Formats: sequence, C-alpha cells, structure tokens
Amino acid sequence: MPSPLLSLVTAELSAPADPRAAAMARALAAKYPQAARAVLFYGSCLRERNLDGLMLDFYLIVSDYGAAYGKGWLARANRLIPPNVFPFEHDGLIAKYAVLSEADFARLCGPQADNVSVWARFAQPSRLLWTSDEQARAGVIAAVALAAPTLLSLARPMAKGEDVLALWRAGFTLTYNAELRAERKGRSLSIVDADPERYRGFGEAAVAQGLPPSPLDPLRHWRRLQRRGKWLSVVRLAKASFTYAGGIDYLAWKINRHAGTAIEIRPWQRRWPLLGALTLLPRLFLRGSIR
Repeated sequence: MPSPLLSLVTAELSAPADPRAAAMARALAAKYPQAARAVLFYGSCLRERNLDGLMLDFYLIVSDYGAAYGKGWLARANRLIPPNVFPFEHDGLIAKYAVLSEADFARLCGPQADNVSVWARFAQPSRLLWTSDEQARAGVIAAVALAAPTLLSLARPMAKGEDVLALWRAGFTLTYNAELRAERKGRSLSIVDADPERYRGFGEAAVAQGLPPSPLDPLRHWRRLQRRGKWLSVVRLAKASFTYAGGIDYLAWKINRHAGTAIEIRPWQRRWPLLGALTLLPRLFLRGSIR
C-alpha cells in the first residue's frame, strides 16, 4: 500500500491539465522516439486558463542522453551540466523544455542533489502528461515524491517554528536565494499562501513518513547550495546560447529579467554566440546577482 505522501503525489501528477498542454507533451515525446520516458508540465502556467502567448515549461525525462542525442556534444553537455534546455512550438503554443535522464531526475529530486533546481520545482505542483509505459510512470512518481521531503528536511534547521507551513516558507525563501530568479521579492512566500491546504497536506504527510536527515552544519550547506546554484545558473545560460534557437537573444532576455538591464544584441554576437555570451554574463556580476 502506498504511503500517504506517495498517494498525494500520484493524485496531483495525474490530475487533469489543459488539453493543449497535454497534446504538446505528446508531440514533444514524439521528437525523441528512442529515448522519451516521461513529460512533466510545471510552473505558473498550470494555473492559467488561457495558454496563448505564454511560455510553457516542461521536463522531458529520457532513458539516457546517448539515446536522446547520439554521441555528440549535446549528450556530453547534458551529462556534465544537466539539464539541456530547448525551445518548442506546437499548435500555436510556445514552450521551453529541460532534458534529464531518469537517473539524473531521481538524483536531483533527492537530498543528495548538489543544487536546488529540480527538487525546489517538483516540491510544487506539476502534472505528468505523458509516459512511455507503467515502469516509467512509477519511476517519475517515486522521484517527485522525494522533492517535498528534501525541501522540508533542509529547511527545518533554518525555519522559525515547527509549523509545517513555516518549513515550506523557509524552504522556498532559501531556494529562491540559491538561483538567479527574476520574480519579485516575496514570491517565495506567495507560493505557499496561494494554496496553504495543499502545502499543509503534503508537508504533514512528508513529516509523518520521516524526513531525510538534516545537514550537520545547515548554514554552511545552504551557503554552498546558494553559491553553486547561482554559478550553475550562469553556466546553464551560457550553454543555452547553443542549445536554444536564437540562444543569444534568450540569454539577453534572461539577463534583462534578472539584472534589470536593457541589453540589445549586436549582429556580431549572433554570429559568434559563445563570445557574445561571455560578453553578456558579466552584467549579472556587475548588478550583484552573483555573490
């Protein structure tokens, strides 16, 4: 019999989603017929009734990077600095999708992850819109069920009080400080306040089954996560200048959102995107986004 937390995760992942997002997930999986194992839909678009003009967010889970890309540099880049991020369009909708192997997805949802980017997202609501088979479905659900306990166990030593909503709020505040984020101040708290019943239910179920051990030195651990997370954000942005169609424009858009700049791309930067990326990334340092 599944645990209460696993039952909650299964029900949430299986809940209905916008049919156009589901169709987009199927089309995305069809791009990788030899490798696709699951497609997850996450982010703020889950709450939107009209998806037109929005940027949807997906995770594509693959069996392994060689099956997804062959033996080229994309496989090496995805293995070395996961995930790779790509644009996607289908039926008038636009999206970006991140690619992770089944093994990396499970690892990055759990407490052994060396950065917050995956478990922080999948501790929040998401939808499992496509799987290749029941084994893939079970594996993704089990991995997502690791995310909430990971966040809560790391937040517990840093939270003020033992109330489970306080743990969630502390956890999201810490994770937002561990990445380059463009959202307004206080966004991390509004996540919980938007659906306190959901977070209380998931949190109490996670605590009841037993959280992973907290770090012996939680402050040092979080500082390490924050340093690594922000540096990884920079490296992933640079990598996206190659994997993303019009990647240098995507990089400028992300930096403008993070640093409040007004970068305009010059023709030579499009011609040599790596060199262009190297000239843009210092803007983040100058604005104090990386510490």
